[in-house]
Amino acid sequence: MNPLKTLLYFSIFKYPLLIEEVFEYSNTSSIEETSIFLDEYLNEGVIFKIGNYYLCENEPSYIDRRLKGNQMAKAIFYKAEKVSKFIAKFPYVSAVGISGSLSKGYYDENGDIDFFIITSSNRLWIARTLLILYKKLFLFNSKKYFCVNYFVSEDALEIQEKNQFTATEVVTLIPMYGQIAFQKFYKKNRWINSFYTNKNVVGIEQTQSIKKSWAILLFQQLLQYRIGDYIDHSLLKLTLRKWKQKFSHLDAKNFKVAMKSTKNISKHHPQNYQKKVIDILDERYEKVLLKIN
Repeated sequence: MNPLKTLLYFSIFKYPLLIEEVFEYSNTSSIEETSIFLDEYLNEGVIFKIGNYYLCENEPSYIDRRLKGNQMAKAIFYKAEKVSKFIAKFPYVSAVGISGSLSKGYYDENGDIDFFIITSSNRLWIARTLLILYKKLFLFNSKKYFCVNYFVSEDALEIQEKNQFTATEVVTLIPMYGQIAFQKFYKKNRWINSFYTNKNVVGIEQTQSIKKSWAILLFQQLLQYRIGDYIDHSLLKLTLRKWKQKFSHLDAKNFKVAMKSTKNISKHHPQNYQKKVIDILDERYEKVLLKIN
């Protein structure tokens, strides 16, 4: 991906980038080549440079916003670590990672902590339901520090939607627990290299293994056979029926992406943020190309 599209993508989030970050999130061969591209864009007047930061709007306030958000992310990360450890103890949870804005080093007072969760095969909906019940009963349905809206099982690790949004989410994901599951996950998603050839996945070596209590292991043993299959399938049908009623404003195509509910995948993105971001990016990119031409 060229540096211009990289800057346009992050401009949607009002997030200026250093030249090292532009290089990291693009497919240029070196920092020097990245610099040549950026100088051309500056001369064309389609990007700006304020201090050491590159951005698509001449807005110094965006830099202050970023720096404040970076500091808040560092301050809140301990909370994400604690919640990750807690989620990893739940039945059938094989891996837990931090996603969303915090995984990119940004957090603000309006943000929440997003988690990406890998579950055991054929038990995704039991794991998800238990986590959602905990959130509803003990956190009064608050998602501030407990936003669990994306689950995949160990036999469905490849992300099906392959675009800049999903590639960015995968490459910036911070694995916390479940090293083996995450190693398999990244092998299944090597397609992200076609978007980000210079960005390496980080943190996999420090990912901790998951140790379940005897009570959880007993619970999993009790639901090991057909009774577990039946409960898991019933929870899928129940949730899907509820979501179709609640989010009836989404057409079938958007519902299938934003609220994907299959045996091995669960997404809860009623705003379909992925589509909005990609649409905005494409529109801005077309406008800039016309301006350059």
